[in-house]
Amino acid sequence: MDHGDDEDLVVLLDEARRPVGTAPREGVHGTDTPLHLAFSCWLLDADGRILVTRRALGKRSWPGVWTNSFCGHPRPGEALEDAVVRHGRRELGVEVADVRPLLPDFTYRAVDASGVVEHEFCPVFVARAVSTVTPAPDEVAEHHWITLDDYRASLATAPWALSPWMVEQARQIDAADLWSRVAPGEG
Repeated sequence: MDHGDDEDLVVLLDEARRPVGTAPREGVHGTDTPLHLAFSCWLLDADGRILVTRRALGKRSWPGVWTNSFCGHPRPGEALEDAVVRHGRRELGVEVADVRPLLPDFTYRAVDASGVVEHEFCPVFVARAVSTVTPAPDEVAEHHWITLDDYRASLATAPWALSPWMVEQARQIDAADLWSRVAPGEG
């Protein structure tokens, strides 16, 4: 069923990840969130550092939690890579380049402390930041560029302080040794 403005709709998916309709973004995330299309992006700088962000305190789900660079939902009919570029501008005020798939089949379901469910087919991308990061305050409370060693130390010592999707993505990225393919001098 289609509702509302294409600019604020998410693409609903069946269990085979086929589009079955759309729903308003604000109404789709609740205690019984249906599977829908999203994306996640890890930004690297010229030195291969990773941008981590702390979700704004006003976010409905996982407020104040540290996570990967940014996530979002493509509009109906929008290519995922185009959505990554658009959300980079909107959420972080940053221009991104070299958008590449990292975990193209990533799917997760997680429930935050308030009961809000995330249930997403969420391909994961890596991209390069080619301008200064100036986050939108309604999206990001804090941000830091960290080394791969710092990222791994955070995962090992405080996974409870990180978004569940970041923790699972990181586990899969490291298990497949993907950082050695995308971050200069890292591995």
